[in-house]
Amino acid sequence: MTTIQPPKVRAEDVASNRKRGGDIRVTLSPKTVGSTSGFGGVLWLAPGEFVTEHYHPHSEEFLHVITGDLEMTLDGEAVRLVAGESLLVPIGVRHRLVNRGGVPAQVVFHLSPLAPRPDLGHVDTETPAHPDQSGPDVGAAR
Repeated sequence: MTTIQPPKVRAEDVASNRKRGGDIRVTLSPKTVGSTSGFGGVLWLAPGEFVTEHYHPHSEEFLHVITGDLEMTLDGEAVRLVAGESLLVPIGVRHRLVNRGGVPAQVVFHLSPLAPRPDLGHVDTETPAHPDQSGPDVGAAR
């Protein structure tokens, strides 16, 4: 019998990305584990910190709040999110996430399906927090 070693990645072992705000770590992706259907990871936001508005023309985004008191704006409509709650961001919906609480927030996210190419995955609708940086390198489907 063959023992399968599942691809496992620690958030601390991947590069932090701050282009759109917060500390985004893509842990499971075509680049890190060879995934073919999507990518995901974790996000930390300090109190008052936010992820700039953008949308995904090819992917849904699934969010689950681990800690914190957040506000997600979806096409201009605010939705409050607290620990233990999840939210689906449909394909093509503009969204912006803000930590409205007084403590750091942690979110787990997953996007699926993959865009045809990584550079087509995100469309910024406001200037990124750090426009000089590149976005997360998720790699391409194999």
